[in-house]
Amino acid sequence: MPATPGLVPNIRLDQPQDEEILGDDVVVEIIEGDNDGSDDPANLLEIEHPDGSISISLDGRPIEEKAASADRSSWFRNLAEEIEPGILTMIASDLLEGVRDDIDSRKDWIDDRAQGVKLLGLKIEVPNTQGTADGAPIEGMSKVRHPLLLEAVLRFQANARSEMLPTDGPVKIRNDSNQPTLPQDMLANALQRDLNHYLTATATEYYPDTDRMLFMLGFGGTAFKKVYFCPLRNRPVSETVDADDLVVSNDATDLSNAKRVTHRTYVRPSTVKRLQILGVYRDIDLSTPKEADRDSYQREIDAQQGIKSETFKPDDRDRELYECYCELDILGFEHRYKGKISGLEVPYRVTIDVSSREVLSIVRNYNEDDQELPTARETFVKYTFVPGMGFYDIGLLHILGNTTNAVTAAWRELLDAGMYNNFPGFLMADTGARQNTNIFRIPPGGGALVKTNGMPLSQAIMPLPYKEPSGALMSLVTQIADTGMRVGGISEAEVGEGKADAPVGTTLALIEQATKVLNSVHKRMHTSQAKEFQLLAQCFRENPESFWQRNKRPAYKWDEKTFRDALDNYEFVPQADPNTASQSQRLMKIAALKQLATATPSLYDPIAVDTAALQALGWSNPQQFMVPPQALAEKPPPEMLKAMADIENSKSNAAARMMDSQTRAKEIDAKIADDQARFALEAEKSKNGMSDKMMDAHNDHQNRMSQERIQLIDLAQDILQHPEGVAMIEPLIRPALEEIYGVPPKPGGQ
Repeated sequence: MPATPGLVPNIRLDQPQDEEILGDDVVVEIIEGDNDGSDDPANLLEIEHPDGSISISLDGRPIEEKAASADRSSWFRNLAEEIEPGILTMIASDLLEGVRDDIDSRKDWIDDRAQGVKLLGLKIEVPNTQGTADGAPIEGMSKVRHPLLLEAVLRFQANARSEMLPTDGPVKIRNDSNQPTLPQDMLANALQRDLNHYLTATATEYYPDTDRMLFMLGFGGTAFKKVYFCPLRNRPVSETVDADDLVVSNDATDLSNAKRVTHRTYVRPSTVKRLQILGVYRDIDLSTPKEADRDSYQREIDAQQGIKSETFKPDDRDRELYECYCELDILGFEHRYKGKISGLEVPYRVTIDVSSREVLSIVRNYNEDDQELPTARETFVKYTFVPGMGFYDIGLLHILGNTTNAVTAAWRELLDAGMYNNFPGFLMADTGARQNTNIFRIPPGGGALVKTNGMPLSQAIMPLPYKEPSGALMSLVTQIADTGMRVGGISEAEVGEGKADAPVGTTLALIEQATKVLNSVHKRMHTSQAKEFQLLAQCFRENPESFWQRNKRPAYKWDEKTFRDALDNYEFVPQADPNTASQSQRLMKIAALKQLATATPSLYDPIAVDTAALQALGWSNPQQFMVPPQALAEKPPPEMLKAMADIENSKSNAAARMMDSQTRAKEIDAKIADDQARFALEAEKSKNGMSDKMMDAHNDHQNRMSQERIQLIDLAQDILQHPEGVAMIEPLIRPALEEIYGVPPKPGGQ
C-alpha cells in the first residue's frame, strides 16, 4: 500500500466500517503520522479488542497517546451545536439577567472609580472666566488638581515594571531536585531562555499590556490577567482584563468560589466572523450590534482621553460579548455519578452576544479526567495592591483619594486668594454718575476716568478687604501632602542629606521603613505572577507545538515528549525577588556581599560574587567583562613581570637594610652597656669621685653614641616611608624601632 514519502503509515485492523477493504477478511485503516524514528517493539503491536481485532502502530507512538490527543479537542468542543435552540434561549436569558444583577450590585464601586479618574488630573481644564470680552474672573476660577494621587500611581508603576518586567524576560526556572545533574541544568536553562524569548519576542503584547495593568493596579487596587489559548493567534496568551470588565457576583470573596464570573469584552464583527469560520462560535446570523450601555467609569475614561465611543454607523460598532464562567445542568449533558444522573451543576464557559441574545458557544470548563466531581479550570489571575474587605481590593485611589481632594481644595483656595489679592473687587456708591462699565483694569502707568458726581473718589469707591494667601494654610497643605505620601508609601527617605556620618544600620532601617508598604505589595504581585506562569505552562502542555513553532533559533531542539517532561520537572517562577522591591535595595545587598567577600576571601568565590554584582547593576551577560579561563593560566606580559621583579627587589633591599640596622643598633647598645659598666667600675675604685678628664671623655662618648642612634633612626624612618612593599617591611621595622624608641612608633614615619 503506498504511503506519503517521509511518513510511516499506521495500520489499524478493526471491524469493517468505511475502511478500504484488502482481500476478503482483512480491514485496514490508513492514518498517516510523523515518523519520529522510534523502534520500540512495545509500541508496534497492541491487542485491545476482545474479538481478536488488533491495533498496530508503526511510528513508535503509543496508541493510547493518539487517542488522548484526538479526544482532547473533542472534549472542549462547542456543545452549543448539539443543544436544542429552546434550551439555549433559556440559558442566555438566565445568564443575562444574572449578569445585569451583578453589574447593578457594584454601581457605587464603579462611581468611585469614575471620581478617582478625575482626581488623576489627566484632562486639561482651563480656569473659569466670565463671558465678557475682557474675560474677568468669577468665583472659583482655579481648576488645578494636586498631583498626589497621580505621583503615587506613577511611582508604583515605574518601580513595579522594573521589578516584574526585566529586560531579559520575566521567567526564571526553578529545579527542586536534590541532586541536579548537568543535563538537567542545561535543559532548565534552555527552557528558561526560550520561554523568555516567547514572552518578549513572540508574544509581543505581553510587556506593554502588563505595563498598562500595573498602572490600573496601583490606581484601583485590583487587576486581572486572563491566560488562555487564543484560536486566532494559535498560541497561549496572557492578557490584562480591567476590573471594570470582569463582573463577579456580589456574594463572592475570591474567584474560586464565585458563582458566576463574566468577562465583558468588545470585539469587532470581523473577529466574531473569523471565530465562526474556525468553529469556535456557532455559525449563525447575528443582528446588527446595538450601542453599548457604558457605565460612568467607561464614560469618564473616554472623557479623560478626549474621545467619544458612540457611533451612529452600525458597521463601526464593536459587538459586546459576555463570556460567562458558570455552573449549569444542561439537558443531554447531565452529570453522572456511578452511572446515575446526579443533578449536579458542572462548570461551563458560555459566550453570549448581548445585542442578539444568542449563545455563541458552550464549552466544558473542567478536565476530562475530573468527571467524578468536576472542578472549574482556572483562567483568571487576580493581582492585589492591598487586600480589601470584599472581593475588590484597596488601591491608591482609596488610600489617597480624600487626601487628594483636600489638598486640591486648599490649592485652589490659595490660588484664588492670590488672584483676588492682585485684582481686588470694590463697591461703588449708587449716588455716583452712571458709568459705562463697573469693571476697571488699570494697566501699569495708566489711569481710568471715574464719574463720582462730585463726591471724593475715596468715598465713592471702597475696595473689598481681600487678604493675601495665608501662610498657615500653605503649611497645612504641606503637612496634609506629606501625611498622604507617607500613608501611600511614596515618601522619600532622606538618608543621604546632611547625614554623611550616619551608621549603616540606621540608614538601612530608614530605607526599610520607607519601603515597607511597597515590599508587601511586591510580594503579593510575585505570588500572582507565579500563578500566571503556572497557567501559562498548562496551556503549553495542551498545545506544546505553539512554544517553539515561531522561534527561529531555539536554545534546544524541542519535541513534544521532551517539552512535556521539562514542564513536569521544573517550575516557572518570576525573575523578581519577592524580598526586594527596588533597585536600591538590590544594590545594598550586593554591597554587603562584597564586604563579606573582602573580609573573609577564603569563604567566597570571587567570580560568583562579581557576577551577581554585575547582574544587579543591569548587565545581563557579566562574563563579557571577565578574563577568559584560558588567560588565567597564561604567563603575564614581560612589562608586568619586570614591574613585579622590581617590586620584589625593592622589598628585598629594604629588608636587608632593615636587618643591618637592627644588627648595628644591637652592637651600639652592647658597647654602650660595656662602657657604662667600665665607668661604673672606675668610679667605684675612685673614692674621691670621677676626675674632670674622665667625665669629659664619658660625655664625648655619649654624644658620639647619640649621633649614631639618630642616624639609625633616620634610616629606619626612610625605609618605613618606602613606597614599595611597606605593608611587608613594616613588621620587620617595628621591633627595631621599639628597641630604639622604647615605645611603638606611629605608622607612616610620624
